[in-house]
Amino acid sequence: MLAAAVLALGIGAEHVAAQDGRAKRPEKKDGDTSTVIEVYGFAQGDFIFDFRSNNPDWFDVNRPTKIPAFVDEFGGNGRTWFSIRQSRFGTKATIPTSTKPIYITWEWDLFGVGIDAGQTTIRPRLMYGQWGPWGAGQLWSPFMDNDVFPNILDYWGPNGMMFFRNVQVFWQPIKRDDGTRATIALERPGASGDAGRVADRVELQNIIARFPLPDVSAEYRRGFKWGYLELAGIYRYISWNDVLLDPFDLGGHDHGWGVSLSSNVKPGRNDVIRFQVVYGEGVENYFNDAPVDIGVKLNPGNLITPVVGEALGDFGGVLYLDHNWSKTLSSAIGYSRVEIDNSNLQLPTAFKAGNYASTNLLWAPVPAILIGGEFQWGWRQNFQDDFVANDYRVQFAMKYNFSQKFGGKKQ
Repeated sequence: MLAAAVLALGIGAEHVAAQDGRAKRPEKKDGDTSTVIEVYGFAQGDFIFDFRSNNPDWFDVNRPTKIPAFVDEFGGNGRTWFSIRQSRFGTKATIPTSTKPIYITWEWDLFGVGIDAGQTTIRPRLMYGQWGPWGAGQLWSPFMDNDVFPNILDYWGPNGMMFFRNVQVFWQPIKRDDGTRATIALERPGASGDAGRVADRVELQNIIARFPLPDVSAEYRRGFKWGYLELAGIYRYISWNDVLLDPFDLGGHDHGWGVSLSSNVKPGRNDVIRFQVVYGEGVENYFNDAPVDIGVKLNPGNLITPVVGEALGDFGGVLYLDHNWSKTLSSAIGYSRVEIDNSNLQLPTAFKAGNYASTNLLWAPVPAILIGGEFQWGWRQNFQDDFVANDYRVQFAMKYNFSQKFGGKKQ
């Protein structure tokens, strides 16, 4: 009877605890983990025939700013290129906490830029973490819309879209399952300048750029059943100091700003229309392919500051259609453009406008493999000398993806 009473008491206590929600959870066993690590990436070989020519530091991409600015700038027409620089490796971690999970991404590719332009070398793409609405590191600027990038083989892609990964700290107070989100960020500042016709003047050899404030960017995306609509903007303060002791004062500052409207529209289950339009001043380095942010113009009547810098006006646009012919065949076709409002002291050969277009046929015989061919067209127009140049390229690629997750709760 004593045993029966103890058993009954135990059952009763368990029932009461369950009723008031205070039942204890099983203790976590040693060796169990809820952290999930994903390792992913792909190996890709690109094989390109260029019917014309472009800057050999950018041999495996089609960038209108890198098309010749004068006859035979990069030699004769007709080049064959092989590349593996698109190949990528990355890791992601999801770490649960007592509140919101922590998300971490660490990703590289082999595409050298800056002082490594033209090289096959390890380059950081994404290095950031996020906990709840707060995040920091290197990732896509809120001023860009990564979902505008079409399903193409060319690594660089449409020139007129915003595409810039930047070091930043961001706050994302809205993020919903339907795709609606809002983000505000403070980004690493930076800009480039073109002294144009007066670049060789001694007085301009001692101009030092200075960025006292971070770039401030923001986006708001509203999700719909048919896709989404996104509005983004950016503001930046750009200054430069004249450190040469002479009668001239060539220091100054200007303001950069930009607004962007972008969207993905899904008219049917086999199609996605991607578009973006951008207008601003002094935000060229946020474009996927555009020239300098600051130009030089005359300042008549001022003997102390005969020339001044100004943020160059910029416009960009992109429109692409991604279409699935079947479960294994797809195509993308579209057009993009960049226009610059040049300053009056830029050289006649300075970049004025560029066009980009492409179409392809891609085959995915199994989910981890992609094989395809693509035709690309690039076009460049100079500022004042009426020179224009075209570039026609054919690119073939073979891509092999991998992804594996580790960790998670053990059974």
